[in-house]
Amino acid sequence: MSEQSIIFDGREYKGLSFELGNMPLLILKAKKGYVACSYVNKQSAEHLGDIAGFVPGVKSFDELYLSKIRDMTAWAEEMGIREGMSVKKALEIMDKM
Repeated sequence: MSEQSIIFDGREYKGLSFELGNMPLLILKAKKGYVACSYVNKQSAEHLGDIAGFVPGVKSFDELYLSKIRDMTAWAEEMGIREGMSVKKALEIMDKM
């Protein structure tokens, strides 16, 4: 697993990646939550109280950042994160709170 600082539009996030099978496991962590590929289980994130959004089918941090939120936890939804929202906007919301 690798951890690195990822900068998008002047904002710094923690990027976690792990090569698994056909796709990597990817997570971009903001101050109060994260956006992850669909390898991360929403039900577990809900159970743990995570503020999280999920994006399927991405192979890089660039693809993840340019994607749209497909699903989110109830806590992310309470913060204003919605299905179809850009990951960029979701991370901005998670970074401000």
